[in-house]
Amino acid sequence: MEQSSPRLLNFDPNREPAAPRDAATVIVIRDGEAGIEAFCVLRHPRSSFLGGAVVFPGGKVDAADTAPVWQELAADPHPRSAGFVSLSADARALSIAACRETLEEAGIVPVDGTVADLDALRAELAAHPDVGGGPSALAASLARRGLRLTLSALVPFARWITPTAESRRFDARFYLLVLPPGQVGRHDDHETTMSFWGRPRDVLDRFQRGEIFLAPPTTRILELLEGAGSVQGALALAAEQTLDSICPVFVADDPPYLALPGDPSHEVPERRIAGPTRFVLRDGRFVSREASTLPGSPVASPLGVQVSVRRSS
Repeated sequence: MEQSSPRLLNFDPNREPAAPRDAATVIVIRDGEAGIEAFCVLRHPRSSFLGGAVVFPGGKVDAADTAPVWQELAADPHPRSAGFVSLSADARALSIAACRETLEEAGIVPVDGTVADLDALRAELAAHPDVGGGPSALAASLARRGLRLTLSALVPFARWITPTAESRRFDARFYLLVLPPGQVGRHDDHETTMSFWGRPRDVLDRFQRGEIFLAPPTTRILELLEGAGSVQGALALAAEQTLDSICPVFVADDPPYLALPGDPSHEVPERRIAGPTRFVLRDGRFVSREASTLPGSPVASPLGVQVSVRRSS
């Protein structure tokens, strides 16, 4: 049996789990006139994973993010980054990947000085397709300008791993970054096709109205930031978060849902993040619901979803 599921997700509970790839995502925040705001980008609709979704900038860790040159061109990571370390990625490589991806996708990067020509720095990365605009180009560009990455500005917030039922899996570390002085943020018109600053509540309301699509980690982080209220509140909230991994379990029920740690359907008994323990598929969106408040209703998919959910017969 097959049912539609959010765009460019491919859940099959019977598949052999793929190994997740190390990734880093950055939640850039600032204080706006009406409270905290987060910088969001729209992924290109042709992206192989979450195409057309509104996300925080980020991407995969590259092998060159571990290059020795970064010992000189990057300051030490935030102390809590040690909680993100795995056998395949250390704290420095993860933080460097976070900086690189945020510069590429959002035009924002934390450095130990003022970048007078941020657009030029970004263009230099894009001009080196042989390295994918990656860390080698970034290292050379920073060295020419006498700049170093300020890795301590990346404050660890959460770690989400794609469910084993999904064909493409990522071990994504989420960082908070207060917008550096003099920087604004803008999408790259390549991987990201639109960008905006928004209050968490406003972004969530657009999601509920079906105007945009959010993946569950983005939804939950915005829900938490709404309660934080300000940049200082968000930084205080980050200090309280466990950095233990959150790997949702896909349950092919009617309707299908994703169970988080602490849910009766998850093997991990303790909660690892505040809020409801399930994301239930409703009207083409995974929405937060507690296990005890799940009304039964058919699944609809009005958002142009493109991938199937496979159930066991």
